[in-house]
Amino acid sequence: MVFSSPIFLFLFLPLLFAVHLAVPRRGRNAVLLAASVIFYAWGERLFFAVMLASILINWLFGLLIEARPTPATRRAAVVGAVVVNIGLLGFYKYAGFVVDNLNAVLAPLGVAPFVVDVPHLPLGISFFTFHALSYVVDIYRRDAEAQRNPIDFALYIAFFPQLVAGPIIRYHDIFRQLTERRFTLDLAASGVERFVAGLGKKAILANPLGEVADGIFGLPIDRLSPEVAWVGVVAYGLQIYLDFSAYSDMAIGLARMFGFNFLENFDYPYRARSVREFWRRWHISLSNFLRDYLYVPLGGNRVAEWRVWFNQIFVFFVCGLWHGANWTFVVWGLLHGFYLSLERTAFGRLLDRAPRVVQHAWVLLAVGVAWVFFRAADLGSALGYLGAMVGLGGRGGEEREVVERFVDPLVLVVAAIAVPAAAGLFTRVTADWRARAGQVRGEVHPPIETVRMAAEVPWVLGLRGVLMIAIALIAFARIAAGTYNPFIYFRF
Repeated sequence: MVFSSPIFLFLFLPLLFAVHLAVPRRGRNAVLLAASVIFYAWGERLFFAVMLASILINWLFGLLIEARPTPATRRAAVVGAVVVNIGLLGFYKYAGFVVDNLNAVLAPLGVAPFVVDVPHLPLGISFFTFHALSYVVDIYRRDAEAQRNPIDFALYIAFFPQLVAGPIIRYHDIFRQLTERRFTLDLAASGVERFVAGLGKKAILANPLGEVADGIFGLPIDRLSPEVAWVGVVAYGLQIYLDFSAYSDMAIGLARMFGFNFLENFDYPYRARSVREFWRRWHISLSNFLRDYLYVPLGGNRVAEWRVWFNQIFVFFVCGLWHGANWTFVVWGLLHGFYLSLERTAFGRLLDRAPRVVQHAWVLLAVGVAWVFFRAADLGSALGYLGAMVGLGGRGGEEREVVERFVDPLVLVVAAIAVPAAAGLFTRVTADWRARAGQVRGEVHPPIETVRMAAEVPWVLGLRGVLMIAIALIAFARIAAGTYNPFIYFRF
């Protein structure tokens, strides 16, 4: 089930919200868990059993880790949990990738290829596995207590807003909210507004740009002039940000509607002035997860400089592989690891002193080149596309025909809104004004922060209400009329 589908918007969500309000407080977790299983099983059918097996195994591991009396036994238990979780992810996500590459290596030696039935990739397995890893590691580190109620723990793993495409919710950030949260109309109203903003970002901005990016990336390389290739990269760069941040907006909004506070996942990454800053603003939950559970345990910045380089490149190798079983994702991750290491050299010091326009240009160019690998079907296609961007692809003379085919007046209007939206120029109108998610670890009832718009600019709040109604109506109309409605991060 997709957040932007009619069945979710007009049946599942309103029915669940009504039932959630009607049941006693002690029964709400069970209601949310049942709804989350239905949400997941709607598209996955029997494969939801994989997620349920992960829930049961990790719940037992959490109890085992907490019960172990000595550091050695606790360490053995958490190592076992990590191995089981990585093994589950590896089997479903990487079995085919490993076999294909092994066969490619063995074929010149005359070895018969291995034949493996590639398993179905359960939806969202990368996300619910990272949630499970956060749980067992947080119990081991004593950052949180093991959850003895299996329903409460299952809700942490399976809660439908973040189940399929994140954000990655670390257990120590939310464990108290599982049992002590308080539903308020103020928080729910903030959630509705955030959800509508995300829905509009997805349906009105990301989807039209996605059609342009898909069309151009689907062209033969010999039809790609530099102008057309760059249009495709810009369209995809805007699409993936608007699409993924829209999903995070909707997930955060939905969580608030049921009394939860999720941490933010995006902070206008294209405003960054270095790749280091980009990763503090892009997919923040993944960046924090890799930092706390991989980079810091490897030694982080507290080791020799060559080890820091290794740590950064290795972490982004894992980041790339996590996104997909394809060498294109590995190269994308390695590129970002290289960028971060490069910024630790004299280049980074020069960049820090450069004019702001140069800093932004560096980030947009570096990230744009990496997006080509992220979007391309294989390495050959990515290299061919990069060649087209510098004039080695198209025969020329067809760029007008191709651009007119994909870039109609509607797309130009969308782009004119999407560019300043991605740059954060609308924050005065879009920033949360009723409530903001708590940024304190494990905080149950974060302080309500009211933006002083009502007193300073009274008309802004009225404009926001009109704007949200207009966004909702336009988004509903586009969803009802269109067929192009994928979420990019669903495939991870």
